[in-house]
Amino acid sequence: MEYRIVVMYTEIGCFVSCLCGWILVCSTLPTEYWTFSEVGSIVLTTSNYYSNLWRDCISDTTGVSDCKDYPSMLALPAFLHACRALAVCAVITGFFGGVLTLIGMKCTKIGGSEIANARVTFAGGITYLVSGFCGMITYSWWANRVITEFLDPNFRAQKFELGAAVFIGWGGSILLLSGGTVLIYFSGKEGLPSGSSNRPRRPATYATARTRKTYMLPPTSSRVTLGPPLFYEGRRSRPSRAPTKTTGTFNRDDFV
Repeated sequence: MEYRIVVMYTEIGCFVSCLCGWILVCSTLPTEYWTFSEVGSIVLTTSNYYSNLWRDCISDTTGVSDCKDYPSMLALPAFLHACRALAVCAVITGFFGGVLTLIGMKCTKIGGSEIANARVTFAGGITYLVSGFCGMITYSWWANRVITEFLDPNFRAQKFELGAAVFIGWGGSILLLSGGTVLIYFSGKEGLPSGSSNRPRRPATYATARTRKTYMLPPTSSRVTLGPPLFYEGRRSRPSRAPTKTTGTFNRDDFV
């Protein structure tokens, strides 16, 4: 099997993996079960408290449930604002990563040359990595906050546990990170070749080497040498005779 076909099927598999991870991350945003807590007040009635980034909900065994949005955005802690921003960034970057990867894959043939497609796929892989990192930071930060409050003996408020949305988000983030990493490896290997190994080098010739050595004059010299280098090096031992130039003064009467 040719290398191009192997890369094509690998890109398809990575695209499907990243697409499934992005769908899982998107599905956690409207889900209320980020945290939950079960409180049994009466023998026959049990209350369930659960919440997410946007609202708090309560339900009981009788089937009655009620959800309430957070009353004030400015009154929320900075932790919740950061988690919201990272979750939205994970969804947006994952969408653009899918668009770039779909354009640059070898099986679609939407872009131009092979190198251009590889570079577009490389950009899509980086975008997928950003999406995966944003999602992983969001769910890990949320889980760390919930676990810290649950294990803190001095925490007197109601304690919660991790909900199903956090585990779904972890799975989607792992799919995004793994698929984006493989895309970056194969597309970067083809679209971003190293310039040091593939650049053609011009061989040094005798003329260039001798010319660089012979015709380099010091900065203070104003004399220009126009002879070949072998003329001066081969006859360096022979004494050179300085031409005698006769200088005289002539009068006008000498020509009469």
